[in-house]
Amino acid sequence: MTDAALKPRLDHGHVRDLLKAMIRIRRFEDKCAELYTQEKIRGFLHLYDGEEAVAAGVIPVLAEADRIVATYREHGHALVRGLPMGEVLAEMYGKAEGSAGGRGGSMHLFSASANFYGGNAIVGGGLPLAVGLALADRMQGADAVTACFFGEGAVAEGEFHEAMNLASLWNLPVLFVCENNGYAMGTALDLSEAETDIAAKARSYDVVADVVDGMDVVAVEAATRRALAQMRETGEPHFLECRTYRFRAHSMFDAQLYRPKEEVEDWRRKGPIVRFQGWLEENGLIHAEEVAAITAELDAEIAEAVAFAEAGTDEPVETLTRHVMAEERPAPPEPAKPEKTVETTYREAVKAAIAEAMEKDERVFLMGEDVGRYGGCYAVSKGLLDRFGPDRIRDTPLSESGFTGAGIGAAMAGMRPIVEVMTVNFSLLALDQILNTAATYRHMSNNAFGVPVVIRMATGAGRQLAAQHSHSLEGWYAHIPGVRVLAPATLEDARGMLWTALQDPDPVLIFENVMLYNMAGDLAQNAGPVDIDKAAVRRAGRDITLVTYGGSLWKTLEAAAELVKDGIEAEVIDLRSLRPLDLETVFASVAKTHRALMVDEGWKTGSLAAEIGMRLAEEAFFDLDAPLARVCSAEVPIPYARHLEQAAIPQVPSIVAAARRLCGKG
Repeated sequence: MTDAALKPRLDHGHVRDLLKAMIRIRRFEDKCAELYTQEKIRGFLHLYDGEEAVAAGVIPVLAEADRIVATYREHGHALVRGLPMGEVLAEMYGKAEGSAGGRGGSMHLFSASANFYGGNAIVGGGLPLAVGLALADRMQGADAVTACFFGEGAVAEGEFHEAMNLASLWNLPVLFVCENNGYAMGTALDLSEAETDIAAKARSYDVVADVVDGMDVVAVEAATRRALAQMRETGEPHFLECRTYRFRAHSMFDAQLYRPKEEVEDWRRKGPIVRFQGWLEENGLIHAEEVAAITAELDAEIAEAVAFAEAGTDEPVETLTRHVMAEERPAPPEPAKPEKTVETTYREAVKAAIAEAMEKDERVFLMGEDVGRYGGCYAVSKGLLDRFGPDRIRDTPLSESGFTGAGIGAAMAGMRPIVEVMTVNFSLLALDQILNTAATYRHMSNNAFGVPVVIRMATGAGRQLAAQHSHSLEGWYAHIPGVRVLAPATLEDARGMLWTALQDPDPVLIFENVMLYNMAGDLAQNAGPVDIDKAAVRRAGRDITLVTYGGSLWKTLEAAAELVKDGIEAEVIDLRSLRPLDLETVFASVAKTHRALMVDEGWKTGSLAAEIGMRLAEEAFFDLDAPLARVCSAEVPIPYARHLEQAAIPQVPSIVAAARRLCGKG
C-alpha cells in the first residue's frame, strides 16, 4: 500500500464528514445530559465529551466485517459505527425499541448487524473478549480485525496484561485503542500507575504501539490507517494510545472534586471540535454557514431520536425472563442401543468425548493451562496434541480470566471452544468473565449475541490437595442465571454430556469430580450424546429419596446398599444438571417415598442442598412425612491431613445415619 493511501484524504467531503461525526456525538450527548437531569435517562451516564476525535478517527476506517468491543462510555462508538440514534436513545430510556430492548441501558449498546459487541461496564472486561473474537477470525481464516476500546484505567487490570500477552503470543489481529483521558474515574494516571507511559507497557508484550494526539482527528485517522494496513499484512496486534481528555465528569453522578476547573477549561480550548473546525475555517475548507447547516441537520436528527424514544414502549413484565437462555435448543438426543462394551475409565471417557467432538466439528478446539504438551493436569488430554495439533489443542498462559474470556469471545464469533480450567478454585480468577460476560450477554443484548462455550473444571476433595485446590463450588455457579451447570458422575455421562453441551447455544459449565478420574467400568463402544436436562434415578426405592450429584453419587449408592440391612429401600436421584434443576424427577420420587435427604459436597450454608430443600418445602410439602435433611461438607476450608479432609466432606456413614434418622431407625 502506498504512503498516499495511508493518509487521510483531506478533501472537502472527507473533512466535512469528520467534523460532522464529532459534532453529532457532542450534540447528542449534550441532549442526553439534559434528559438525564429530567430523569428520563437513569442509572449511570458516561459522556464522551472531549474524546470524539478517537471514535471519529478510528471507526470509519474499519471494514464492515471488522468487529468492535467498546467501553461503558460507548455512545460515540455506537453512533459512528452506524447504530441508529433513535435506537441508541430508546435503549438509554430503557424502552423495548432500544438497541438491546431496554435490557442493557446506557453502558450496554449492541448490534449484531454492525458487528458491535457492545459496551462493557466492567473495566478491562472487554479486552479478553476482543482477543477471543480475533482468535475465531484467525482460526476461521477470516480477514478481519477486532478493534477494542478502553480507558487508561483498564491498564491496571490483570485482564489488560493477560489480553496483551495472548494477542501477542498468538499473533492475533486486535487493534487495541486506549483512550487515555488522564483519569480513571477520579484518580489521575500518575496516582495509580508506577509507569505512566502506557504505550511502553504494550511494547513490553512485543506489540507495536503508537502514541497519537487524541484531540486531533486527522492524526487519529492517519495512525489508524497505518495500523490497519500493517495488521492486514502481518495479522499481528497493534496498540494505539490516544491521549485525550474528557471535559465532563466520569459519570453524571460525579462532582469532579478531584481536578481543578482551570485544567478542564485549558483542555476545552484545545478540544477536538474547536481545533479541527478552527483549522478548517482558517484554511477555507469549510465556512460558518455550512457548519450552521450541519448543526441544524443534526439537531433535527436528535429531535427525531428524542421523539422516537419518548414514544417507545415498555417491554412487558411477562417477558422478563426472555432471552436469559436461548429459546430454541436442539432436541435431546435419542439414546443409542448399547453395543459391545469396553472397559475404560472416567478420564478416558472424557478424552474420548473431546476427541470425537473435534473429529465431528472443525469449530471445536480445546484451550487451557497445560492441556497440550503436558497432557492436562489430570491427563485427560494426553495424546490429543499429537492427534489434532497446537491450533486446536491450545496451551494457554496461567491467565484464567484472559483465556476464559478469549474462549467466550471465540464462541460468540462462531467457534465451539472447550475451555479447561485446571481446578474449580482457579475458576474464581475467571469469575468476572463467566458471570459478567458469558452469563449475561444473551439477555443483556436482547438475544443479539449468544455464548456457546463449554467450560470444564475439576472439582471436589479427597486427594489431600488442601484448601486452595479442593472445594466444591459448583453450587455457587448454579446460582447464576444464564449458564447451564452439569456434574457428570458416570462413565456414560462423562462420555456423552460434552457433545450435548457443545450443541447448546448457551454457556455450559461441566464439573468433573477429581475422585472420579480413575474410576473404571464398562462403557458401550457406541456410547454417545446424553440428555443434559434430566435427572436420573440411579436406584429405585420406596422409603426415602436420596438426592445427590457428582462425586457423592457413588457414596450415596453405597449408603443405599447399607441401608438395606435396616430394611430401608432408598431411591437415589442423580441430579446430573445443577442448573437448570430437574425437580420434577425429585418431586415424583418424594411423592412415592415421602422423605428426602440431600447429599451435597458443598458447604451447608447457602448450599445447593438448601435450594432443593426449600423448593421441596414450597412445592411438595404435603408429600413429606418427615423433616427435610441434608449431609454437606463441614463449614471449614478443606484441610490437608487425610483424616481431617475425610471428616470435612460427606461420607457413607454420615449419609446412612441421616437416612436412618429420617426413617425413624436412628
